Amino acid sequence: MNFFLRPVTLAKLAMASSVLLLPATSAAQAFEDSPKVVLDEAWQIVQDEYVDGSFNHVDWEATRQTLLSRQYTSRESAYGALREALGQLNDPYTRFLDPREYAELSEQTSGEVSGIGLQLQRNTTDNSVIISEVVADSPADQAGLRSGEVLLVIDGQATTRLTISDIFQRLRGEAGTQVTVTVSREGVQRTVVMPRARLEIPTVEHAIHPHGSFNLGYIRLMEFNAHAPEQMSAAIVDLVDQDVDGFVLDLRGNPGGLLGASIDISRMWLHRGDIVQTVDRDGHSESVRANHSALTDLPLTVLVDGRSASSSEILTGALRDNNRATVVGSITYGKALVQSLHGLSDGSGLTVTVAHYYTPNGTDISRKGITPDIQVDLSAQQRQSLFSDSRQLGTASDPQYVRAAQALTQALAEGQSSSQISRNESAETP
Repeated sequence: MNFFLRPVTLAKLAMASSVLLLPATSAAQAFEDSPKVVLDEAWQIVQDEYVDGSFNHVDWEATRQTLLSRQYTSRESAYGALREALGQLNDPYTRFLDPREYAELSEQTSGEVSGIGLQLQRNTTDNSVIISEVVADSPADQAGLRSGEVLLVIDGQATTRLTISDIFQRLRGEAGTQVTVTVSREGVQRTVVMPRARLEIPTVEHAIHPHGSFNLGYIRLMEFNAHAPEQMSAAIVDLVDQDVDGFVLDLRGNPGGLLGASIDISRMWLHRGDIVQTVDRDGHSESVRANHSALTDLPLTVLVDGRSASSSEILTGALRDNNRATVVGSITYGKALVQSLHGLSDGSGLTVTVAHYYTPNGTDISRKGITPDIQVDLSAQQRQSLFSDSRQLGTASDPQYVRAAQALTQALAEGQSSSQISRNESAETP
């Protein structure tokens, strides 16, 4: 996922006055009804906001003329031309989203989904689909579905013939509409009809993990959507109320999300200090700081890996540069760019890179990532085994977590703060 500086709802941008002349009302109406209006909207957004004022040394004005001079037999052909034009920028994060992609991304960043409340996993041995989690108070929960059951059929379609993506598409739909599923437990099948409902996506998991004489608060954050800050706040408060001695914050596999969410969550751990610095194409710099609203000052370690990106790296950089946490795991992804999300007039959308960001110490992590203080790399086999069953994360079967817990408990035993946990340690993969 990209993370966004600001989502924007766009009815229609004013078209540039140059290049295209519309001599008659009928011609103007024809343009309004053609796919070209979306092309011009997208072109204008990039013209106004793109982080590189040279547009990767592309004549962006000429690109507009080319886009609007062509004849398109369908919206799909126009979409293809727009993707081709954006490809000239050589920026994978500035991209066009068709209406389905835009709706999915908007839903994902909103932190809400219309469905029945199931988390699923594919069993690679027999291709069956297992219910791994049922969201509390969801239609699935109210219908009595439980984790461990096998999902066999959705609206007459066998799940063994569907991809996981196809399965989720069939389970989701407009709130109030119905879906029929057949599940099995220990060979006993039953069919349930459920209404879909608007649900908040759970993106934070937390638990208490005893380690010797210490109780550690383990928090896993899966993405930075709109509900992530409130879920993180609830997790921290709950664990503090249960008298944990320190925290392990797991950002592994977290691809990012909303920039605002990363700032809000950083402030939950930091009393003071810079969080992130952004620089736009004109060189204007803006720093965001903590605001004395931290929920805890207990010692903290942060777990990261090569899939920890964007907002995950902002949070990690802020905590480490301010000596608030020790970072454990493997080198992060290295995405130091900020995107904005725009809706276009036909329901499609556009993400545009609008700024570059730096950690509080001024470090540019682009394509380099953040190297952990305590580096623990996993083999491909270990990674596959660990992340194919998320129940192993944060357990004795998780080498990176074990090392993070060791560093934290050692610091607690020595009466150290998180900033005093020894830096630049190395650890061999168990």
